[in-house]
Amino acid sequence: MKIQRQFKKTSSINQNSSKYRFEGRLIVVFIFVIILFIVLAARFYHLQITQHEYYSNRARNNRISLLPTPPIRGEIVDTNGVVLARNYTAFSLEIIPNDLNRPLEEIIEALKTYVDITEDDLKRFRKFRTDYRAYDNIPLKMKLKPDEAGRLSSELYRFPGVEINARTFREYPFGDLTAHFVGYIGRVSQRDKDYINENNWTALYRGTTHIGKSGLEQFYEPQLHGVPGFKEVEKDAQGNIVRVLRTIPPKTGQMLKLGMDIRVQQEAHRILGRKRGAMVAIDPQSGNILAFVSKPTFDPNLFIDGIDVETWNNLNNNWQRPLINRVTQGLYPPGSTFKPFMSMALLESGTITANSMIYSPGSWSLPGSRHQFRDSVRSGHGTIGLTKALQVSSDTFFYQLGYKLGIDKTREYLAPFGLGQKTGIDLPHEYIGVLPSREWKEKRFAKAKPAQRQWIPADMVSVSIGQGYNAYTPLQMAFATAILAADGKVYRPHLVSQILDYENRKSIIIEPEPSRVIPYKPEHFRQVKRGMQYVLQPGGTASKIGVGLKYSMAGKTGTAQVVRIKQGAYYNAAALAERYRDHAWFIAFAPVDKPRIAVAVILENGGWGVNAAPLARQLIDYYLLQYPKEEKNDTETTKQKTVPAVLAPRGLQSAFIRKPTPETLPEKAQEKTHE
Repeated sequence: MKIQRQFKKTSSINQNSSKYRFEGRLIVVFIFVIILFIVLAARFYHLQITQHEYYSNRARNNRISLLPTPPIRGEIVDTNGVVLARNYTAFSLEIIPNDLNRPLEEIIEALKTYVDITEDDLKRFRKFRTDYRAYDNIPLKMKLKPDEAGRLSSELYRFPGVEINARTFREYPFGDLTAHFVGYIGRVSQRDKDYINENNWTALYRGTTHIGKSGLEQFYEPQLHGVPGFKEVEKDAQGNIVRVLRTIPPKTGQMLKLGMDIRVQQEAHRILGRKRGAMVAIDPQSGNILAFVSKPTFDPNLFIDGIDVETWNNLNNNWQRPLINRVTQGLYPPGSTFKPFMSMALLESGTITANSMIYSPGSWSLPGSRHQFRDSVRSGHGTIGLTKALQVSSDTFFYQLGYKLGIDKTREYLAPFGLGQKTGIDLPHEYIGVLPSREWKEKRFAKAKPAQRQWIPADMVSVSIGQGYNAYTPLQMAFATAILAADGKVYRPHLVSQILDYENRKSIIIEPEPSRVIPYKPEHFRQVKRGMQYVLQPGGTASKIGVGLKYSMAGKTGTAQVVRIKQGAYYNAAALAERYRDHAWFIAFAPVDKPRIAVAVILENGGWGVNAAPLARQLIDYYLLQYPKEEKNDTETTKQKTVPAVLAPRGLQSAFIRKPTPETLPEKAQEKTHE
């Protein structure tokens, strides 16, 4: 009995203890819940009251977006307003990968029932996908036909993530005729994006898909591009545009007006025909480029929206190198077209005078040497003066005097003609060329033995007739010829004569002003010009093209050797592959008293220099006798700013110009030339 009472008492105590523990735990949980509600209430207060304005603004920003509107690119026109690079609008079929509700391949197959999607379109699209982000509009088919756009537009609701957008496209109406100086635009590459970001120009290129890649399109990129605008739009929860709140229109890029008449360019293009080479013409009184032809050429329209692999390989691997701009990037020994400038150096240095007579045999050797430097005429020319030496292009005449003058003075007197320097034309990637010197040879052959790095007398003998280490572009030769024609007045070559800004209704006119004047004696210019006139007269190396001239003309032939010939060997062009045959040169200007055109022509592997002379004659005939000159209509502008030709292009130079691919400097060539 006692035990039962004790058990009941113990059980009662245990029950009370469990009850107290449970109630204690319940109180703790209740307090914890109260604390959580207090924290939650505090957080609500912070978000709803304290941060109300901040999150309200974020909510508004989520439904209001800024859409960039790319600017319309400025056009490029010739001196009469004929369009060389224009814009036009067309529809583009585009896909936004992030917005698709079905597999991409399935959507493309469905789209093919409305639009003709070719394999080339698919290749281009796959390439674009690697360059674009998943939320970007990626073009699937460029330039939809009107009926294709009409069929698909009513069915777009079935294809989320697929859009038809109106886009502005670039076109070059004259195609390969203007490819090497107008250039072309292309899709913005990662390299372009990096450059844009580095220079903090991201805002200027929002929404822009294309950028200048070569020629004037690249050089004047800042002027042609324009300034983007934007649309402030309201979107719903699905991202659809509900309404446009505000629009800031883009600013159209500036127009470039050239000093060139496209008809003269067409004639030069026709004259050069299928020949490989270059032809460039300059107005000696202004520096305006009148013709600019590099052959073979290519169609720049192929590059605008991405060139296909097969076409690219055909162009890039072609041994005739159609992508190379031979006018500014072709480096050639000038052959005997170098002799008029060498003559100026001989006269100005006092090495000879107007009355000097030099015995010019069929071959000549350096003092103490058995090596013979031959003349193109085996019997030689006897005792002749400078005028006769230019007329018949005597090599031994210039061998002896060049050796006497030396390389140091030769470089000193020839450098003012712009040889071995950039002319400063308003185009990217112009090559420098080589006007050799002791320092140049030391640097060029730095890894060779000391004896091979030193300048030796034989080097000067070759240089004196335009061979050896000489290497210049056709543009440099035309530039030097224009300076000679203008009696030492230097006008920097330029293509653009006027920049038109229609947004601000003003223009920048590039007036011809000489950057400098070479202080050489007028009588020396007259004597060299007289010798060049005799080149076209009976007995001269280009006498055939002088027949029937209706104006005065001065010129000089030149034959530049491509491969070395062993001493005493006979040059046989027929036995050589075409690419190893001599280059044919001709430089000329007319009329002699008041020159209006200076021309340089080179025919790659064209043989004797006389082969190039008729081409220059045809172009000068057209320009002086047939070319119909019309009054040029000024643009409708209210404000004009005049800028000297020597300053304007340089001051407006594109920031996108890249360094040219390092050119291979010429190895020493054989001294022999043919006229």
